[in-house]
Amino acid sequence: MTPAPAPASSPEPSRSHRRKAQTRAALIRAAQSFLAQGQTNMPVLEITQAADVGLGSFYNHFESKDQLFEEAVEHVLDLLGAVLDELTSDVDDPAVAFATSFRLTGRFHRREPQLSKVILHSALDLLGAQTGLAPRVRRDIQAGIESGRFTMTDVDVAVVCAVGAATFLGQLLHAEPDRDDAETTDRAAEALLRMLGVSADEARAICRSPLPELHTAELRGAVDEATIDGDAAR
Repeated sequence: MTPAPAPASSPEPSRSHRRKAQTRAALIRAAQSFLAQGQTNMPVLEITQAADVGLGSFYNHFESKDQLFEEAVEHVLDLLGAVLDELTSDVDDPAVAFATSFRLTGRFHRREPQLSKVILHSALDLLGAQTGLAPRVRRDIQAGIESGRFTMTDVDVAVVCAVGAATFLGQLLHAEPDRDDAETTDRAAEALLRMLGVSADEARAICRSPLPELHTAELRGAVDEATIDGDAAR
């Protein structure tokens, strides 16, 4: 019997395609660096110089500087969200899953200050974002309400409190570098659990339990990889 042909593998990106993807990644890295410094008023030329690419290359990838900055933020949000999802994938208790994600996010602010500041620069846009952290917060809170784990039933108010707490927590940790980020984050997570309806003793126990390791070095590498892979899929 003639063996069935092996399934065709996805073709490797061409050299020119790879070069374009690397240019896109360089532009996004440059944008993230400017965002982390709170700088967004520079001309496109300054961004391309920081990325070490030609000015004309910019418009092969982005229609405007605003579009570049939006994508730079979305990459970090999506990648952090994916890491948190992976680290809580085997957690059955919605209260523990919610607290774990919040506690890890708090630690992320101190461990990865540049990526954290990229997110915090667009803090006012986080609540209404369709990707990244806010939809995951809503999902986890909704799961807690539907399971009866949380007694607070207004999902919108709960999301506002959780996203607002995560955002201002990051700003606090940057403003006070000597503050214990783990202790501060765990106290905030405990307060949120109590707001959602978890008893004081249980909320404290959950927020004092061991956490999975947040591999931030992998997250930094994934930023570059995602920009290249995303462009290859275009």
